[in-house]
Amino acid sequence: MKWKQFFLIVAVSTVSALGSVWCYSKFVNPQSLSVVSADSKLPVNYAGFIDKNNVAAPGEPVDFTQAADAAVPAVVHIKTKIPAKKASNQLPRNRNGGMDDFFDQFFNFGPSVIPEQRGSGSGVIISEDGYIVTNNHVVADGENGTGIADEISVTLSNKKTYKARVIGRDASTDLAVLKIDGNGFPYLVYGNSDKAKLGQWVLAVGYPLTLETTVTAGIISAKGRAIGINQRQSQTPVESFIQTDAAVNQGNSGGALINTNGELIGINSAILAPSGTYAGYSFAIPINLVKKIVNDLVKFGDVKRPYLGIQAAQDKFDAGDGAHIGSLAKDGAAAEAGLKPGDIITKINDVPINSWTELQGTVTSNNVGEKMKIAYKRDGKDLVTTATLKTMPAAFEEVAKVNVSDKLGATIQTLDEKTAKKNNIEGGVIVTNIKAGGPFNKARIQEGFIITSVDGVDINNVEEFKKALSNSTGTVQLEGIFDGWDGVYKYPLNLEENK
Repeated sequence: MKWKQFFLIVAVSTVSALGSVWCYSKFVNPQSLSVVSADSKLPVNYAGFIDKNNVAAPGEPVDFTQAADAAVPAVVHIKTKIPAKKASNQLPRNRNGGMDDFFDQFFNFGPSVIPEQRGSGSGVIISEDGYIVTNNHVVADGENGTGIADEISVTLSNKKTYKARVIGRDASTDLAVLKIDGNGFPYLVYGNSDKAKLGQWVLAVGYPLTLETTVTAGIISAKGRAIGINQRQSQTPVESFIQTDAAVNQGNSGGALINTNGELIGINSAILAPSGTYAGYSFAIPINLVKKIVNDLVKFGDVKRPYLGIQAAQDKFDAGDGAHIGSLAKDGAAAEAGLKPGDIITKINDVPINSWTELQGTVTSNNVGEKMKIAYKRDGKDLVTTATLKTMPAAFEEVAKVNVSDKLGATIQTLDEKTAKKNNIEGGVIVTNIKAGGPFNKARIQEGFIITSVDGVDINNVEEFKKALSNSTGTVQLEGIFDGWDGVYKYPLNLEENK
């Protein structure tokens, strides 16, 4: 009798263990857990998935309740504050000497005040120790997105509020990572956006308008969308949005897009609406891209962008049958893998590529040094090759290390302190001796231009200028002034002119 009881206990224990493993692998695969946290414990907000089966029987409607219950505790309300600031009246300097001071005081032309600004958005907790992903524009200071809001607070669904600090941000993808102090936070597990399908049910979770936590439902209506919105804050925008018809409004930015298993598959980022409010479609950054950006920001403080070394055939940018190659960099990974102009890339690591935007999003989701299996068409034949992603064009590694003046076709010198003080700037580099046919000449930059920033990054000397260029590819925006002249001037500089 005792042996029978013993074997019965063993049998029951075995069935229970296998059942637990099945549930865990079904709903919360450890591989999909946050890459920020090394903790593989099941988030407490997913407890409902162990108690119930979320698979709808044939013919029955899909149940959204468990996914919503899991997501709501892990989606936060982000509030920002920018104190009132004094602003110049922007009148030209040195107009008429002392007489101007009289008129300024009489007509109240003195410094004006920009009122206090407050912002509101959403964010997603991605680790139990308080890492949060949101949009860059949610925490930006409003001044072309170049700065960070002075105060950032995070409120959870349980009404607890925390001060947040920015770990890193990336304007090109419109992503930012925040951190709040604490432990044991509920968080969302990552899904796989490459496996998301058209017509699939999704939920958008966030804090729209003046409302508290709000959940809306819709379907995925398109993938790999580019709408040009990231061009507002970056000269090197990356867009490959998941388009849905789940209702999203102002305040939803940075919130979660989840599937019915409660997995995070996107970060809601934008709407396309003439009225400024929801008009049918919303756009989310795919989670596979988010994971790469978040990992880099947490680990390095900036993004290590993979470089394939190809440019699109502009007349077939969104052809629908793949990514058409217009030109290749001689030192790029694509050229080394044997790709040529006119080739059409159709798959990356077996993920279908229908357009240039899909290629851009897929490549950016990978890391420098990784090998990519590339399927492509050439003269009607299907071919496959392998490319190893690089950090940047080799030519511009030299710009950072050797002689920046030779590479750009001009003399670049650190601005002297006297001229910097005269123009009320901290520093910069001055451009002289511009050579005909060089990158600076082609950008129509004039001699005497004082560069103060590269793609929004302030630079004070030649070394900082080299470093800023070494982290850039394609076209960068140079911003600066001319000695004794009013106004800020901007020039787009094509780094590929060096090729």
